[in-house]
Amino acid sequence: MPASAAGLEAFRKIPQYEVKETFNVGNNVFVRSLSFDPLSNTLWVGTSVGGLAVNVASGEVNKTITRDNGLANEYVFASYVSDSQDVWFGTNGGGVSRLTADGWKTYFPLHGLADYWVYSFAEQSQQAMWIGTWAGLSRFDYATGTFHTYLKELVNEWVYGLDFDSLGQLWIGTEGGVNRFDGTDWVTWTHADGLGAPNKHGLLFSPNTGLGTRTRHDLSVVTQGSETFNPNYIFCIKVAADDTVWAGTWGGGASWFDGEKWQNLTKDDGLAGNIVYSIEASEDAMWLGTDKGLSRYDGENWQTIDASQGLLDSHVYALAIDNQNRIWAGTRHGVALLQSKP
Repeated sequence: MPASAAGLEAFRKIPQYEVKETFNVGNNVFVRSLSFDPLSNTLWVGTSVGGLAVNVASGEVNKTITRDNGLANEYVFASYVSDSQDVWFGTNGGGVSRLTADGWKTYFPLHGLADYWVYSFAEQSQQAMWIGTWAGLSRFDYATGTFHTYLKELVNEWVYGLDFDSLGQLWIGTEGGVNRFDGTDWVTWTHADGLGAPNKHGLLFSPNTGLGTRTRHDLSVVTQGSETFNPNYIFCIKVAADDTVWAGTWGGGASWFDGEKWQNLTKDDGLAGNIVYSIEASEDAMWLGTDKGLSRYDGENWQTIDASQGLLDSHVYALAIDNQNRIWAGTRHGVALLQSKP
């Protein structure tokens, strides 16, 4: 077979994804979290005006949740379905709201939670829920119902991403770099250690840190109309099935840790954008939600889907993968469902 024909045949074997459906949640409403529950086949959608439970099979909304029926605050930045089927919501100024079979439970700093601003969750083998806040990392012990907060151990107190690896080590993405906690020891990585690609294009450093967003909720990633750079700012952490750790940076692209060192992928390599808000791992690829669209990367090949190809917006803040290996992408205005072409 000629080389050109062989290359075409290989390309045809690479799954190509497309937007199949979109679900609008309102103009200028932000979808900031997506969590899939395989047991109930439900997609939990966290938005800037409340939460939704969507039946993945039918596409119908089974439940809408706001302050009127349980949430402590409508602005949901994080959601998580635990092994016990509880749904945890991290809110912007309203602490944690936990939906259980017996109803709602709410956790504020007066209960031991580190802060009212909550941005990430990770469950530790049905023993505890770890919670990332803007004032440190809280661990909620299921057996005792008590909190313990870690602050001085962190490279930065603003915690945006959490995930566990197969060894039970907790990976923590903060506004100042990445921490790893094995239950005893803490390790830190920053841009000086290779986290985030170099600022090759001389972008302005972003002044929009978490310290400035408690009241204004500024989601802007530009300064004077231009892209910005703050590689220590980690939006998300995801541990893949092979224990490779992925981190989404502000302007430094996607960083991945192979067990020894950090490596980086940027627009120069094929990534849609260098600001990476969200990361998910499917059976055969990594999915990266950026400020310029959604990228699929299988280790060699790239595909990018943006607003020109059906997304409701090109800023992809949240991702989830259902039990059919379909991709759900949360943006401003709503959610898009993607699946591979026949």
